Amino acid sequence: MRLPDRLVPAAICCALALAGCGGSKGVKLPKTELSVAPTYTARDGEDVRRMHRYQDQMALGGADFSSGNLAAAEKRARAAQKLIPDRVDALLLLAAIAERRSDAAQTGALLQRAATLAPDRGDVLNNYAAWLCQQGRAGESLGWFDRALAAPGYGTPAVALSNSGTCALQAGQAERGERDLRAALARDPRNAQSLESLAQLAFEKGSFMEARAFSERRLAAAPPTRSVLQLASQIETRLGDQQAADRYQQRIRQEFPQEADTNSRG
Repeated sequence: MRLPDRLVPAAICCALALAGCGGSKGVKLPKTELSVAPTYTARDGEDVRRMHRYQDQMALGGADFSSGNLAAAEKRARAAQKLIPDRVDALLLLAAIAERRSDAAQTGALLQRAATLAPDRGDVLNNYAAWLCQQGRAGESLGWFDRALAAPGYGTPAVALSNSGTCALQAGQAERGERDLRAALARDPRNAQSLESLAQLAFEKGSFMEARAFSERRLAAAPPTRSVLQLASQIETRLGDQQAADRYQQRIRQEFPQEADTNSRG
C-alpha cells in the first residue's frame, strides 16, 4: 500500500503533515506567530528577554521558510537554538529545512533529537514516527506512534492514528492497521488518508462494495490525487460498472495530464 505523500499533521506556520504517515512532504514547521517584535521594559528579566528574542527568531525563520529562503531560515533557527538550546521548535524548523533540501539523514537526526528532548510532545513523536515510516522503516515507526498517542494532552490523535494505521499496513500488520485507521475515522470522519488506506485495504481483500464506499467518502473529503482516482476506477471495474470506471479515467486525463495512463484500468 502506497503511503500518502503527506505524513505529518499541521501545527506550525505549517506544524512541521509524514500526511496524515498524510505539509510539504514529511516534516512540518513548528507553529510560529509572525508578529511585531515585543517592547521590552526594565522589569523584564533576562529569561523573559531571551524568550522574546527566541520567539522573534522563530517567527522570522518561519517567514523565511515559507518564502523559500532556506539559508535565512536556517540562520534564524540556529540563532534561536543558541538562545534556548533545550527547546525543540528550532530543531523542528531545521528538520523542515533539511527535508526541503532532500537531506534525509539530517532530517531524521534532527527529528530524533527533538523526540528525545520532548518525550511528552505527541506532535513531535508523530513527526519522527512518520519520518521513519517514509524511510521504509514502518515496523520501527509503530512504537513511536504508540508513544505519541500516549502523550498527555496530545491534541490531534486522529493524525497519529491515521499515520500509524497506514504504516502498520506497510509493515504487514493488517489487523493493527485497520484498527488504527478506523479509530482515526471515529475521531475525524473526513480523514482523507484513513479513507484512502481503508479503500485500498478493502479492495485488496476483495470487498469491493466496501471499497467503493470508502473511495467515495475519500473523494468527497479532499481534492483527489491520481492514485485515488485510479483506485476508484479499479473498484468500479471489479464491480462491473465500466462506464463509471471510464469516467474516473477521463478525470485522470483531465486533472493529471502529465501522469495519465489511458491504458491502465486495473
